[in-house]
Amino acid sequence: MKQEYIDYINKLGQQNVPFLFVINYKGDEAIIKPLEEINNTEIKYDFNGITNCASTHINEDDDITWNIDMPTKECYAKGFNIVRKNIMAGNSYLANYTCCVPVKTNMSMKYIFIISKAKYRILIKDKLVCFSPESFIKINNRRIFSFPMKGTADAASPDAESILLSDAKESAEHATIVDLIRNDLSKIATNVRVDKYRYIDYISNNTGKIIQTSSQISGQLSDDYRQHIGDIIESQLPAGSITGAPKKKTVDIIAEAEDYQRGFYTGTMGICINGNIDSAVMIRFIEKQGDGYVFKTGGGITSKSDCNKEYNEIKQKIYVPICRDDKDD
Repeated sequence: MKQEYIDYINKLGQQNVPFLFVINYKGDEAIIKPLEEINNTEIKYDFNGITNCASTHINEDDDITWNIDMPTKECYAKGFNIVRKNIMAGNSYLANYTCCVPVKTNMSMKYIFIISKAKYRILIKDKLVCFSPESFIKINNRRIFSFPMKGTADAASPDAESILLSDAKESAEHATIVDLIRNDLSKIATNVRVDKYRYIDYISNNTGKIIQTSSQISGQLSDDYRQHIGDIIESQLPAGSITGAPKKKTVDIIAEAEDYQRGFYTGTMGICINGNIDSAVMIRFIEKQGDGYVFKTGGGITSKSDCNKEYNEIKQKIYVPICRDDKDD
């Protein structure tokens, strides 16, 4: 299956056919569709304004219910301790540990897609909705870019920016991921460099605002890169920011610690037009399970991580990015 979709992406790139790609975390399931073949009643997308659906008015006075059923601290700590034990044994420097949290809301997936404000959004009917703030890779005029996002804090906290930027654990986590992404890009690009290091983004949501830190890394692709776009995408999977370092061993540790299947969560989604790619890591993710929804979320664990702090960070990330007060900013 994996080689089939890689070959198909290569073919679409060679033929200069604009297409959408959605690839799951394990890389063994994918949706690859030429843009002209997408039925927008089945799949809706909006990647930095490139979209297949017209804007729809939503009454911003609607009452929204949003209740989360967090795992107990004891349950969270079970997987956390598996991860930390491996880190202390030297098997990993950083691991992204995630969990699956039931949510109860009166919002439909379509409503969530329409009202959420994020750089990257996708709705797959009766399956999932994702509103990601994190870019995966971008390709523009032979230059490939990656934007790892690591480090989260409550924007309402006093001196939130300085506290986040000076946090030793968050700083080490971010440095590790930047180094990993540089190595990943070096597999398929030359002249790899860190263009911007650890800048801050503000993200508004239905529970307040959070801040996160990102970096920009880039490299130069070969003249014939369009002939093997599928191989380029595959070489970067799974994304370093949602696995850890070293990547291969850390993926094994994650599998041991997590008690559910990620599926498309922490996979990648994007579009390719004229050889240029814009894509996202599939975080901030709601999936339909039975008659309800689950919100899949996680965070990076290092030797300096505190279980209670990481547990609370998980809570901060369970939101829908609804910016009702933007016009007053």
